[in-house]
Amino acid sequence: MIARKLVHTLFAASLIAGCGGHEDRAPKTAAPRLAQAQVGTAALVKTIANHPTPATLVAENQVQVASRLMGYIRAIHVAEGQQVGIGQKLFSVDPVDVEGQVEQARAGVKQAEDALADARLEFKRFEALFKEEAVTRQQFEKVKLQHDLAESRLTQARAGHATASGQLRYATVTSPIAGVVTRKLANTGDLAAPGHPVLVVENPGKLQVETQVPEAVLAGLKPGSQIQVEVDGQAKPLAARVARISPAADPLTRTFLVKLDVPAAGLRSGLFARALFPQGEREALTVPAAALVNRAGIVGVFVVGQDGIVQFRMVRSGEGRDGTVEILSGLGAGERVVTGGADKLESGDKVGS
Repeated sequence: MIARKLVHTLFAASLIAGCGGHEDRAPKTAAPRLAQAQVGTAALVKTIANHPTPATLVAENQVQVASRLMGYIRAIHVAEGQQVGIGQKLFSVDPVDVEGQVEQARAGVKQAEDALADARLEFKRFEALFKEEAVTRQQFEKVKLQHDLAESRLTQARAGHATASGQLRYATVTSPIAGVVTRKLANTGDLAAPGHPVLVVENPGKLQVETQVPEAVLAGLKPGSQIQVEVDGQAKPLAARVARISPAADPLTRTFLVKLDVPAAGLRSGLFARALFPQGEREALTVPAAALVNRAGIVGVFVVGQDGIVQFRMVRSGEGRDGTVEILSGLGAGERVVTGGADKLESGDKVGS
């Protein structure tokens, strides 16, 4: 009996101790950290509806330099990225074949000159005999014809020599424009041939944007129209103007080539771009640009609840314009967001203006 009472007493004590321990481990809710921040509202606004098309920056004045002779490239005198002037030597071609033609033409000239000298002596002799009536007119006219033919052959031989010599100067190829060597398409020792470019030279002073647009977009375009162009590496879109519109569509893509003049300062040909062709208006959800923050590589905003507690929320942003940024997803119209001081906030903080 005494042992049974002792067991009951120990069990009751353990229950009391357990209850007391549970009360000691109950979590205590910490008050949110207060922070000062500016708060704004995500709003729907009217904005321009753009039709984006992929585009490329190209130099308006670009030349693919090729040899007019067939021959092996003896030397390339410039490097990619090098500035060149008009008439500057670019590369030279081994002119062995042309030199042979020049020598052959020179020999032809010498032969024609010797033939003319003989014909001239014969003509003078027969001319004197004809005056003395020692030969007939028919004999004299025959010798005169031989003389005239010799003169004609010499003229032809000299023309052939001049043509061959002119071809020889094409062994050295010079730049037709002032600009920059942007591409090297062959190396020393390669066979150069007419119609096969060796170098590309372009003038970077004036660039254009080339893009293809569908017929629906083309209907609202005309030369001189202003178009916004986004270029990789540029913080803001550039203002471009329509320079030329192709009158015929590409038979494969059914799109039209459009060229836009764009300021060349700080740009290079070959960069990727996007041409934004206006297509009326649309509604866009926007927030001040200062509302966007980057946390660990994730772009988002701090959304303010009814109780003033902020929570970081990932969003997908779009175009920026006039200090605002379009929000494509992750946020609703009328929601309040932190627009100033967001860089010092953490989720769970409470803001006050």
